Amino acid sequence: MGPTASGKSALALELARRCGGEIVSVDSMQLYRGLEIGTAQPTAEERRETPHHLVGCFDFHTRVDVFTYVRLADRAIAEIRARGRLPILAGGTGLYLRALLYGLDDLPADRELRRELDEAYDSDRGEEALKQRMAKLDPAGLARWENCRRRLIRALEVRLLTGKSILELQNNPFDELRYPVRAWRLDPPAEELKERIRIRARKMLDSGWIEEAAAAVKAGLLETPTAHQAIGYRLIAEHLAGKLDLKTLHERISTVTWQFARRQRTWFRHQHPEAEVYEPGAQIVP
Repeated sequence: MGPTASGKSALALELARRCGGEIVSVDSMQLYRGLEIGTAQPTAEERRETPHHLVGCFDFHTRVDVFTYVRLADRAIAEIRARGRLPILAGGTGLYLRALLYGLDDLPADRELRRELDEAYDSDRGEEALKQRMAKLDPAGLARWENCRRRLIRALEVRLLTGKSILELQNNPFDELRYPVRAWRLDPPAEELKERIRIRARKMLDSGWIEEAAAAVKAGLLETPTAHQAIGYRLIAEHLAGKLDLKTLHERISTVTWQFARRQRTWFRHQHPEAEVYEPGAQIVP
């Protein structure tokens, strides 16, 4: 686990080669087809060499949530173990990894209410209104998940259904692992990570990301229920519309990605006590 561009994929591949493993992606955007370059999905050669699971499973118009992810990941892990191979989880979507390893809440839900809340708040335009409403109804929940819109919507759903904060009601203490795991957290120094992000963004732009984004945006990516959150595609749409030159596009993508990486670093440092900090060059023994 760790922030974007920290080297998780390469380390997972190395471990898979050495230990006879199969990789289970823990990346909410790698689930979608048509976003291969922009979400840094494994290459065809890497997938031929090492089986990868939960990559390119869905058309990007499909809504995928943490409950769906955990169900699919549990199934993939069981199948890998049944073959006598090692499941290797690798990715940076903290909420998905936390739910997979520690469990989901069992609080009430209402499909129709959730649909209404998603329509009202699950967009860049609606996010500020969501935070304002949560500030009035559940300030503790807002403070806990301010940077995770989907989690805020879930917290609001629970507040409206029960009249109480989700933090008061969670029965699962999230302190017992569901699987026997050894976990490593990659956390490069800030300046090193910034440079890695800049280099990777440039390589992705030079490798067809703009063309991929043009096709995805034309197909309605920016209006999709969950895939619209993939970093960079909205900025590339601005570039295609003549609002950003290529240099500025690269700078903006690098900046937005770094901001996201900072949030990931904070999440993994505080949400995963089971993880050991990985030191570059160290030998990982599962």
